[in-house]
Amino acid sequence: MEKIFADGFSFKRNESAPDFVVGRLSLKSDEAIAFIKTHSKNGWINLDVKKARTGNFYVELDTFTPENKNNASESKSVANKAKSSSKEKPVIIQDDEELPF
Repeated sequence: MEKIFADGFSFKRNESAPDFVVGRLSLKSDEAIAFIKTHSKNGWINLDVKKARTGNFYVELDTFTPENKNNASESKSVANKAKSSSKEKPVIIQDDEELPF
């Protein structure tokens, strides 16, 4: 999949900044607003800050889309059933049996 760079977004790391400062995100408002309007889904846009091989940072559109909720819940249900069936079954003691303790 082709990278979609976030127009109007710039991230810079200042190595001399204190440890709690990760970096500075700058927005060129006209470009950033146009980019957001073009790429937003359900009122949201997700961006990743990445480090290039050159060491420079860049901002990229996160194009990940999760699988639909029905498939995800079915997968969880199957996984939960597998977990519960793999558990040991309780030992049932008949009235005429002696207790092991």
